[in-house]
Amino acid sequence: MAKEKLIIFDTTMRDGEQSPGASMSKEEKLRIARQLERMRVDVIEAGFPAASDGDFESVQAVARIIKDSTICGLARANEKDVRRCGDAVRVAARPRLHTFIATSPIHMEKKLRMEPTQVVDQAVRAIRWASEYTNDIEFSPEDAGRSDIDFLCRIIEQAIKAGATTINVPDTVGYTLPEQFGGLIKTLRERIPNSDKAVWSVHCHNDLGLAVANSLAAVMHGARQVECTINGLGERAGNASLEEIVMAVRTRQDIFTCDTGIDATQIVPASKLVSGITGYPVQPNKAVVGANAFAHESGIHQDGVLKHRETYEIMSAESVGWTTNRLTLGKLSGRNAFKSRLHEIGIDLESEELLNAAFKRFKDLADKKREILDEDLQALITEEEIEQVENQHWRLVSLTAHSETGEMPYAKLVVAEDGKERKCESQGSGPVDAAFKALESIAHSGASLLLYSVNNITSGTDSQGEVTVRLSKEGRIVNGQGADTDIVVASAKAYINALNKLQSKPQRVNPQGM
Repeated sequence: MAKEKLIIFDTTMRDGEQSPGASMSKEEKLRIARQLERMRVDVIEAGFPAASDGDFESVQAVARIIKDSTICGLARANEKDVRRCGDAVRVAARPRLHTFIATSPIHMEKKLRMEPTQVVDQAVRAIRWASEYTNDIEFSPEDAGRSDIDFLCRIIEQAIKAGATTINVPDTVGYTLPEQFGGLIKTLRERIPNSDKAVWSVHCHNDLGLAVANSLAAVMHGARQVECTINGLGERAGNASLEEIVMAVRTRQDIFTCDTGIDATQIVPASKLVSGITGYPVQPNKAVVGANAFAHESGIHQDGVLKHRETYEIMSAESVGWTTNRLTLGKLSGRNAFKSRLHEIGIDLESEELLNAAFKRFKDLADKKREILDEDLQALITEEEIEQVENQHWRLVSLTAHSETGEMPYAKLVVAEDGKERKCESQGSGPVDAAFKALESIAHSGASLLLYSVNNITSGTDSQGEVTVRLSKEGRIVNGQGADTDIVVASAKAYINALNKLQSKPQRVNPQGM
C-alpha cells in the first residue's frame, strides 16, 4: 500500500527571518530558495510582501526563479496585505497565498479589538480577495492552541467554504502538549463538516521545546502538511526543525502512514547555508545537523558502531548529507573548477565581475589554507555578498593586533568611512576587545554588544573562523558576520558588518507572528 504524502512547508525565509538580527537580503533568499528546491521542499514561504518594498521584491524574485516548489507569501487578513502578496507571488509557476487572523479570546479582545463574528467575516473576505490571484489558498487561525474549539470549528468551516484549500493550525506561543495538540487536530477534522475539502497543516513554536513533538502528534492524527524551518530557526525559541520532522517520519516508517519527498542528503548543506547567512550557529548536540550528531565518545558505543552501525545509529550520517559534496579545491584549482563547484553547491553568481572577485578571494584563502572545502566556499561567498552591499559606510582596510603575556593587548585599524581612510587604535582585555573598542572610538554607535560567537567553519587549526556579532541599539537588533583564518580579523569584519547594518535604515516590519 502506497504511503500518503506529507507536505513539507518551509518558512525559514519568513518566520525564520523574524529571529533577532536574522534578516536576509534578496540575494541570500535566492540562495536559500535554490537549496530548498534542490532538497525538494514542497512549499517555500518566501516572506511577507506587505512588510516592505524589499520584502516584496525578495518574494517576487524567488517566485520567478523557482519552478519545482510552490512559492507562498504571507498576508494578514486585510485587503492591502492580500493584494500586495498576490502581486508578489502571481509570477510563480506554483503560487500560494497564505492569510491569517487571530482567533484566541485574548488576541481578539486585546490585539484585534474585534468581536468573533467580525473575525469570521474578515477571514472570509481575505480568502475571497486571495482567490482573485490563485486557487491555492492557505488559511491560519492564529493562536489556535488557545482558541475556543467551537469558534475554531466555525471559522475554519467558513474558511473552507470560501475557498481555502489548506487549513493551518498554529500553536503560536508553543503552549500545547503533544497529546492535547494531536487531539485538537483529530477533533477539528471530525467535527467540521467540510474538513475533507482541505489539507490539514500545523505550525508549532518551540517555547516549551515541544514544536517537533506537537507537529508529529498532529501528523499521527491526520495532518498532512508540517510548517517548519531549517535548524528550527524562528521567533523566540524557534519553530519545528525541518530536519527533525523529516528524519523522524522517515526513520519511523513502522509508525507513520505517510512520508515526505525530501532529498535528505541535502539537509546538512541547507543547514550550513542558513547558519552562515543568518549568523545563527548550530549547537554541536543539535539533532541530525549538529557536529556531534553522529560522534561517538563512549568506548562501548564506538565498539558497537564498529561492529554494526545500527547498534547506536538509527540513521546514517551519509543519509542526511554529512559526507556528500566534499570535493576539495586548492590553490592550483582553476577558475572553471571553482565556478563548477559553486554551481554544484547551489551558488550561481550573477555576473563575471562577481565571479572574478570571488575567485580572487578563493585564491587568497588558498594561500593560507591548504584544502578549501564546501563550507569555506559558502563563507567566502557570504563575505563577498557582504562586501557588495550598497552604501557600505564602513570597510576594513587593515588591522594590526598585538597580544603578549604580561602586556596590555592592543589593536590598530585602518578603516574606510564612505571611501575615506581613518585610523583608530585602542587597548583591551584581549586583541578582539581592543579591536572593537578601537572601532567604537570612531564609529560612536552607542550600540550594546549582545552576542559574540566564534565557530570554526571546518576542522583543523588552519580553519577559517566564522564570527557573529549581535548589536542592539534603540530596540533594533542586527547580526554582523565575518570569516577569516585570523580570528581577530574575522571579529573586526563581523563588527563592521553589524555597524553597517545599524547605519542603514530599517525597512522591514514583521507581521503578527503565527
